[in-house]
Amino acid sequence: MQQELTLKGKTILLAATGGIAVYKSCELVRLLMKRGADVRVVMTENAAKFVTPLTFEALSGHPVVTSEWDTRSGVMPHIRLSDGADLIIVAPATANTIAKAACGIADNAVSTLICARRAPIAFAPAMNTRMWENPANTRNIETLKQDGIEVWGPAAGSLACGDTGTGRMLEPEEIASRTELFLHRKPLAGRRILITAGPTYEAIDPVRGITNRSSGRQGYAIAREAALRGAAVTLISGPVSLPVPFGVTRISVDSASAMRDEVLKRTSGADAFISVAAVSDWRPEHVSDQKIKKDGKAVTLSLTENPDILSEVGHLSAGRPAVVIGFAAETENIISYASKKLRAKAADLIIANDAAHALGSEDNDAVFVTESGAEPLGPGPKSRVAEAILDRLASLLA
Repeated sequence: MQQELTLKGKTILLAATGGIAVYKSCELVRLLMKRGADVRVVMTENAAKFVTPLTFEALSGHPVVTSEWDTRSGVMPHIRLSDGADLIIVAPATANTIAKAACGIADNAVSTLICARRAPIAFAPAMNTRMWENPANTRNIETLKQDGIEVWGPAAGSLACGDTGTGRMLEPEEIASRTELFLHRKPLAGRRILITAGPTYEAIDPVRGITNRSSGRQGYAIAREAALRGAAVTLISGPVSLPVPFGVTRISVDSASAMRDEVLKRTSGADAFISVAAVSDWRPEHVSDQKIKKDGKAVTLSLTENPDILSEVGHLSAGRPAVVIGFAAETENIISYASKKLRAKAADLIIANDAAHALGSEDNDAVFVTESGAEPLGPGPKSRVAEAILDRLASLLA
């Protein structure tokens, strides 16, 4: 699956300092560039003892600054580079560099850059647990936060010295995700969005059940995009094998009834409800406590209707979100059925698509259906559909 260019047009300065975790910074450069960022690297001399500047030059495509006297990137590189940056990430940030930043010391390429910067800055600490918990380091971290500096991490786990504890630099993927969240425009800041995604599973017996081919990709793409735009996102998800988007709160459920219960607990505090989940319309009337054995006889399965979550939320007399959006996955008469669903469910917008092509796929050919008519989006990745939905939601909430 192609990585979305969420950082296209952004310039990021990576300031690498002298800790063993600097090897992870190579992967961080790759991940940021994969998202479209232009990455420049500044290193301390101690960082260069772990990873050569040539490695970062090869990865970033730019000369690496290792000294405040290095003029290859222009005169006074600490000024010129910081002026053009959207974000500076210090990764790894050692206890030494944290102390220098807290005290305003400027005695190498990285500390000089930090002192001269106008761009926002984030530190990703990496050190032994005892160093992290040292009172002086604790005071320095608090000083950085008071100065408006982001501190990302550290994580807990196995350390390079063999100890286990807090002090690991966050994984490059998480730092890249935090960067996306930090730099993305925030038109939905302060908004609370409730989203359902994935299939539901209705048990027949302890080992069998009724489900569908929904992968959850569209709902997860919407949740991720909403979080990037600043919303507080709660994702109520059926059983899928997708990672939780960064910045999203996920609640996992199996059945339609469980999904309904979790949704109705949260509608009163939500600004918008987006029902993306492929909820089973039916469930077995009786669930066997034991596995049903095959004995050569026909088995009759009696079904009863599941609750209609979208309709319940749309018709709420109190606590209804300001905007209610649903999906209509159909196999025929797609626009006609979606229009009927819009009215029957009291929704503000229905996204219609062909179930045969959308379920389980990475792409979607969606149509916006409102009281005003139908607006085809055209085929494209589900991430693009998510962007279009969030654009429309922002206008509906404005």
